[in-house]
Amino acid sequence: MKSTVSVETSDPHKRKWHKPRAQAIIAILFALFVLTASFYAFVILKHDPSLTDLRGRLLGASAEHPFGTDHLGRDVLTRLLLGGVQTLGYSLLALGVALLIGIPLGIIAGYKRGWVDRLFVRVADGFLAFPDTIVAIVLSGLLGAGIGNLVLAIVIVKWVSYARLVRSIVLSESQKEYILIARTNGLSDARIMRKHLLPHIAGHVLVLASLDLGKIILLISSLSYIGLGAQPPTPEWGAMLNDSRPYFQSRPELMIYPGLAIVCVVLLANMLGDTLRDLFDVKKEVQP
Repeated sequence: MKSTVSVETSDPHKRKWHKPRAQAIIAILFALFVLTASFYAFVILKHDPSLTDLRGRLLGASAEHPFGTDHLGRDVLTRLLLGGVQTLGYSLLALGVALLIGIPLGIIAGYKRGWVDRLFVRVADGFLAFPDTIVAIVLSGLLGAGIGNLVLAIVIVKWVSYARLVRSIVLSESQKEYILIARTNGLSDARIMRKHLLPHIAGHVLVLASLDLGKIILLISSLSYIGLGAQPPTPEWGAMLNDSRPYFQSRPELMIYPGLAIVCVVLLANMLGDTLRDLFDVKKEVQP
């Protein structure tokens, strides 16, 4: 009687799920807060974030303007909330595109090996020869100021780390017994990569991505602060910090609001990364 080995049940490295900690609840509540704040800014608040009113400039907190107005008479709360949508939205866009590029390239390089892997290693080493921030600044300067060019520069910088991480995991997993059994059973390379390698990659990539989100937010905000990111009158936290700098002594809260927002979001992104690391039981990053 001929017996067959089930590939699906022979994988010995299924992830163990753990109960989420309080950090996960905090992260979920924060996401709900961001969505509610965005709805509040778009639907309830009736202030145009780009409309200037020089007669109402630098006003204090009031019922009409809960956080006051800036140096051009624009409502600070509206710009702060919409600036969060801009900063988080473009950060997630850059992160998503970097993942879409890095994951497939890492899987192919680690699984195919040979000249494909050697070429990938040479290219990745070239990207990693310089710090991410320096490369992003140089690329943003060469491409020109603007949030679109800044997102492109971040994608160019960030895809390498995900591709290297994925390649390391695939190199390790592709030599294990369940992959050899899958090949023996005649599964195609594409099915093996999608069905058996991708689940092992997901946990590590999600942890790295959640920790990277805070770095990307800081990068977008810092480069917008020096004029390489969002351009006026677009509301963005880094640009708001730069616009409020001359008025720090008279109206320090104009810089405190966006600065505090950046700090809180980055801390919560790191907290989410720690939670996901425990959730997926990822003990450490796999090194190439």
